[in-house]
Amino acid sequence: IPVLIGELISVEVWKHKIFPVLCRLEDFKPRSTFPIYVVLHHEASIINLLETMFFYKEICESAGDSILDLIDYCHRKLTLLAAKSTNGQIVTPVELHPEDLPSPSSMQQQAETMEFEISLKALSVLRFITDQVESLPLSALTRMLNTHNLPCLLVELVEHCPWSCRQAGKLKKFENGAWHVVPPEDQVKMTKLDGQVWLALLNLLLSPECQCKYHFNGFNKSQLLKLRVFLTDILIDQLPNLAEMQRFLSHLAVTEPAPPKKDLILEQVPVIRDHILKKNAGKWEAIAKHQVKHVFSPTEEELKLQAHRWAQTYSLDMMEALAPDKPRCRVCGVEAAKRCSRCRNEWYCTR
Repeated sequence: IPVLIGELISVEVWKHKIFPVLCRLEDFKPRSTFPIYVVLHHEASIINLLETMFFYKEICESAGDSILDLIDYCHRKLTLLAAKSTNGQIVTPVELHPEDLPSPSSMQQQAETMEFEISLKALSVLRFITDQVESLPLSALTRMLNTHNLPCLLVELVEHCPWSCRQAGKLKKFENGAWHVVPPEDQVKMTKLDGQVWLALLNLLLSPECQCKYHFNGFNKSQLLKLRVFLTDILIDQLPNLAEMQRFLSHLAVTEPAPPKKDLILEQVPVIRDHILKKNAGKWEAIAKHQVKHVFSPTEEELKLQAHRWAQTYSLDMMEALAPDKPRCRVCGVEAAKRCSRCRNEWYCTR
């Protein structure tokens, strides 16, 4: 898990420091932009994998101290998402294909589109992290509540809802990788993304560990009380746990919670991103030019070899070889060795 988190942050730094330099180079005219597309998509692949894995408590615990770097990463993504939604910027994701990336400007546009989906995945990862507040390192909770003030950031997401917009008088919501027009009878339905935000808020505000550490000062209190407008009966019917949130906010409105104890704390800090930035400070343009020459300008033979390797990596046979269970015959249930040549999904023990 720490290796995946390190790789995730490395690609993020590459996108912010190297990729803009590549797009500005006048002499950069690659024969194929597919290698760049693979690097851009690498971040999305890793965060998607982490979203799947962090559902399990053991995975969250195995991240160790690198969980701090992941929390910072999620905070950066959600801050960008909240800022764009506050400014009224709407991202309309499009299907990504290598042939859609012929020029630096279109590559940048695809990167921005991908950034929106990555930010939504980061929201899910953060919610899974908040599910395990009792088993996180001591500094992780302090970083989420006080350093980054994630409860107030989540309030911004509830208020502006970046995955929902109105176009031509129709309400659209982003679900399962695409924007969908919502019929009038479904407009009050909670989406999965809405649920992730509310569950994260429940974890951060109602757990005893968090209430002891969070500072309910005047600003934080006023921001949190904005949630009362959104806690309608229809919403609570869909997520009954929000009734506890409603009671908590009603109590918060008429009381002054005690400030957290100011103890002497030795706080851990994330190191992965800072190490990458310090190690390569002032070298970004040189790194970009080196990558143009040795990485992103492959010959035709090298492109064919890369394409063959990718085709082998993502073949069905390779994926099934990694599966823990052997395929079973659809008819009798015994271990099968023959796959249907037409649908390529069903298996049989004999013809």
